[in-house]
Amino acid sequence: MRSFHDPGHAQHAPQFFLMRGQVRQNYEIPARAESLLAGLHALGLPPELAPAATAAQLQTVHAPDYLAFLEAVGPAWAALPNAGPEAVGNAFPTADALASGARRPAGLVGQVGWYTADAACPIGPHTWQASIGAAGVALAAAAEAAAGRQAYALCRPPGHHTYAARAGGHCFINNAALAVQALRAAGAARVAVLDIDSHHGNGTQGIFWNRPDVLTVSVHGDPGGYYPWFTGYAEEVGGAGAEGRNLNLPLPLGTPDAAWLAAVQHGIAAVRAFAPEALVVSLGFDASEHEPLNALNVTAEGFARAGAMIGTLRLPSAIIQEGGYNVDLLGTLLQRFLTGWSEA
Repeated sequence: MRSFHDPGHAQHAPQFFLMRGQVRQNYEIPARAESLLAGLHALGLPPELAPAATAAQLQTVHAPDYLAFLEAVGPAWAALPNAGPEAVGNAFPTADALASGARRPAGLVGQVGWYTADAACPIGPHTWQASIGAAGVALAAAAEAAAGRQAYALCRPPGHHTYAARAGGHCFINNAALAVQALRAAGAARVAVLDIDSHHGNGTQGIFWNRPDVLTVSVHGDPGGYYPWFTGYAEEVGGAGAEGRNLNLPLPLGTPDAAWLAAVQHGIAAVRAFAPEALVVSLGFDASEHEPLNALNVTAEGFARAGAMIGTLRLPSAIIQEGGYNVDLLGTLLQRFLTGWSEA
């Protein structure tokens, strides 16, 4: 298995994070990637450098106006009078506003709200470069999968909360969605996404909602009490013409290994039934029992068993790193997951 990364991620160091009405330090820090990198080296899988994604590649899943905003907002925000160090929205278009004709504002502060889903994706001066670097990492792994192999993409920032034209939850470019689209373009008639991050992969679901050629499966904490709150429920099965192409497996908060692994197995069975030609795994370690934003209660052994279970699919695969914020354990958890996968 080859692995890929982009050291430019370290320039993206978000500070702002709002939690239960309190502003605190952001968990999505460069040390996350350094821990994962150490895990790869311990496995004897030193990652290769990947080129940044091009505009044409990004536009396969993202709207051009959104990409133009994301590229320009860092320096434009810094030029505002009395601006903070990062662009953070303070008003967002509600469903009622959108249904009654809401439109993109001309002013930059309003545009930040328009193009972000929440306040958990502060945009700094280097967010764009880090994001297109992470996208390129995902595309390098997809190219391996397109050649019939398996690869791991150390993506930072993560991506699965990004919609076609809206950032959210630490995510700015949907790396997994780019990998799916690259696999489709390379000839895979059907591609499945299996997302085991503890948060629902709402952006990935949104991008492929009406696509019968893509199956999206997400195993996550119950959004009734956990981010992203508004999506991730079992009744969300896909849009018109793609009914049954989306499977959400929400779990009660505090779910331990046995029930989590049963849900992962349920997702694997759905992937098998779909009979895809390639697989994209959105791999998050924030289901860990030691996660600072804990919702589930999965052990290191649970991640090893999940890796082994998914590995039995024997599909060309791109494993895309998503969340996980305990920097002391991320490298170890990655080692356990990939070792399980390789031994399947």
